[in-house]
Amino acid sequence: MGEQAIDQWFMREVLPLEPMLTRFLRRNWRNEAEIGDLRQEAYARVYEAAQRERPALIKPFLFQITRNLMIDRLRRQSVVSLESMADFEWLNVSDDKPSSEAYVAARQELRLLQAALDELPPRCRQVVMMRKVDGLSQKEVARQMGITIETVENQVAKGMRLLAQALGNRRGAVTSEARRYNSFRKPRDVR
Repeated sequence: MGEQAIDQWFMREVLPLEPMLTRFLRRNWRNEAEIGDLRQEAYARVYEAAQRERPALIKPFLFQITRNLMIDRLRRQSVVSLESMADFEWLNVSDDKPSSEAYVAARQELRLLQAALDELPPRCRQVVMMRKVDGLSQKEVARQMGITIETVENQVAKGMRLLAQALGNRRGAVTSEARRYNSFRKPRDVR
């Protein structure tokens, strides 16, 4: 495909999505000064991809690229807070606006995870955060904390087991609470 054809395709298919993309970025990225950069970088990646092969569905493709760019930037920051991750509207990125139920459910899950993390023993929590949030290898965690790789493995296993138990218990409580609430809201048959 020639460069002129790609330019025309880009102007016709991608640029009209700019207002929607800008709204998505404003909702999900805290640093307003970086929004233009993220948008331009997303455009550059879409254009490069189109030089190889044009995507069939441009909107989901553009929003997936943008989401990945935001995740990459968060990873490059020194600390990734769970609160900043909670602000992302992870579900249904191809849609302009996810349902409020999906947004609330995702925020609730992250709050449950944060509470469960806070309950872990300090060393276990630190190892889990370094491995699962910061993405460090077992060897890097062991070196930074001055412990053995086996201890890292044991602490991660222990932490994940405790998190799964805590989340399972809390989800059960939330589910039963939701069921009670919904039983009051069910419309009665009128005959």
